[in-house]
Amino acid sequence: MNLFQAINNSLDIALTQDPTAVIFGEDVAFGGVFRCTVGLQEKHGKSRVFNTPLCEQGIAGFGIGAATAGATAIAEIQFADYILPAFDQICNEAAKYRYRSGGIYDCGSLTIRAPCSAVGHGAVYHSQSPEAFFAHCPGLKVVVPRGPIKAKGLLLSCIRDKNPCLFFEPKILYRSAVEQVPVKEYTMPLSKADILVEGDDITLVGWGTQVHVLREVCQLAKDQLNVSCELIDLVTILPWDKETIAQ
Repeated sequence: MNLFQAINNSLDIALTQDPTAVIFGEDVAFGGVFRCTVGLQEKHGKSRVFNTPLCEQGIAGFGIGAATAGATAIAEIQFADYILPAFDQICNEAAKYRYRSGGIYDCGSLTIRAPCSAVGHGAVYHSQSPEAFFAHCPGLKVVVPRGPIKAKGLLLSCIRDKNPCLFFEPKILYRSAVEQVPVKEYTMPLSKADILVEGDDITLVGWGTQVHVLREVCQLAKDQLNVSCELIDLVTILPWDKETIAQ
């Protein structure tokens, strides 16, 4: 599978196993601009996979309400660049809902997906990486996969996690990253970094698309400078794996 197929497979499993799960966002009914939800409305029905108005604040607000009412809400922001109108809903409502109610209420079954990062021709409004803005907000989990295998397992983990999660998908990897993805259900732990290359001299830390760039850097450093680089994929931006990085 490539990355978008792995995400589609993950969403299909979530809808099949959880009757309360719903997917919504701009153009998701026909598959979305990157085809991540293709075929899901036909399989699961218009009441579970449906389009929303072009209003990111409304998409996030609806997701918070649906999750609070007991649904498993999976929202899509069509491009991560346009998530900023929803920033108030995500950081002041979703992240704080449990805290402000003293644990009586929460919207933990909320996952917001968004394609992110540069693709080579996206220009100013289709190339941004906004995960850093959300990395300072307690109550959220922020995840970025580096490939199809991680994407499927991490997305299912986010959907089932009882905290609101932001799942940023590097759009350049949708079709360029291809791996042997298990077709059955599986999850991967959140807040756990991966050591991809072992080394002794210096540690490189990245996530998403940049992990692949850093792999090349590790090899260049070894070949040209005789420097042994350790490479760590942070995977989860918040809460990040301090223990692995410190070691």
